[in-house]
Amino acid sequence: MTFAELGLNPAILSAITACGYTNPTPIQEQSIPLVMAGHDVIATAQTGTGKTAAFVLPALERLTVKSALPGKGPRILVLAPTRELAGQVMESARGYGRGIRPRCGTLLGGMPYREQLRLLSAPVDIIVATPGRLVDHLERGSIRLDRLEMLVLDEADRMLDMGFSEDINKIVSRAPSDRQTVMFTATMGGEISRLAENMLREPKRVELAVRTDSHALIEQRLHVADNLTHKKELLNHLISTAELTRAIIFSATKRDADELSRELSRNGHPAAALHGDMTQMARNKTIERMRRGGIRLLVATDVAARGLDVTGVSHVINFDLPRFAEDYVHRIGRTGRAGATGIAISFASASERNYLERIERFIGKKLPELQIAGHEPTTTLRKPAGRSGGPKKGGVPTGGRFGKPGAGKSGQGTSWGKSAKPAGSAPRNTPRHEPVIEYRSRRPQV
Repeated sequence: MTFAELGLNPAILSAITACGYTNPTPIQEQSIPLVMAGHDVIATAQTGTGKTAAFVLPALERLTVKSALPGKGPRILVLAPTRELAGQVMESARGYGRGIRPRCGTLLGGMPYREQLRLLSAPVDIIVATPGRLVDHLERGSIRLDRLEMLVLDEADRMLDMGFSEDINKIVSRAPSDRQTVMFTATMGGEISRLAENMLREPKRVELAVRTDSHALIEQRLHVADNLTHKKELLNHLISTAELTRAIIFSATKRDADELSRELSRNGHPAAALHGDMTQMARNKTIERMRRGGIRLLVATDVAARGLDVTGVSHVINFDLPRFAEDYVHRIGRTGRAGATGIAISFASASERNYLERIERFIGKKLPELQIAGHEPTTTLRKPAGRSGGPKKGGVPTGGRFGKPGAGKSGQGTSWGKSAKPAGSAPRNTPRHEPVIEYRSRRPQV
């Protein structure tokens, strides 16, 4: 099937073609006809499947017919859990809608109110918002939803995980009862099912299998970190090894990605950041530089890396564990592509224990824990595994990729082919260790 066969407006088709797309993805092929027919839809699909266009394109198609209702409120409202994701949705709406030129904008937490109030002072077609900020505007009376024709919940499961359930209910209570509602989610737990039951009317279901096989060609490793300083040491060691030829390093926030890439560059490593605050042109230039070999280390946020396809990525390093388990699967899929093998390495500190447990439940197995000689953690995130395996003081599980049986007192191999740290060895941050990256962590902003 082609986009032309979906019956979209010629102006929208022209924009799709200009973006280089001719055939819809499975989620688009199944969802777009249902949404265009006016049905409420609940779609279960993994990130990176093209779900944004699956609701943006039919929303734009609806805007090709003028509204008969008076007022200034939006005709289309998209709720997104984070500012980065909201920015991605708005970028898609503007790109695909260039031929029909809808008036659109974002209402995001942490951003100035002045520009948002200016946006809402005239009739608007599409609003993409984070739930908290939209509720603020509703309570201020600066926005009304009388004209709302379509409500979209993007990554609904995330919004519930982040505590937006009450805000969503407030928003729905202000929306017309005859609106069309479209919900996209990666998982279908009990809370999501209850939300869908309360919000949607006889919804059509679209379900794409969520991959949890964690990619057979990708070797996954876990390194426990005592603290941020320890994470820096681990990263510095890993990027200095010859086996790492090209890597994507995942950071929790845009600001952290910028800072980390600058520090890597100052330490002599060709690096750059990739995140949602960059223009599409800047992102394209960065990706092209990496494809040409000008960048060895790309420091990215989750949203910016979605859909990223760069061959030859030998490693993915999760400097910060993702808050959502599905993002782990998406992240590690940036390596081991086109039949090649890859290595995915995750750092986990005590504060990230819950994230690690979510990931392991989602993929259905424990991540193998390894240690680097001279950088062993003092923190334990799991109960000792005894003889059956698991890391022990001074080494990694027998048969580790870089370990050799018989090394060290325990008779186990040690990671990276080095001997275990002897008793009484110098503590962390002594001069015998290489300089480490200066990097400060911040909480993710919503």
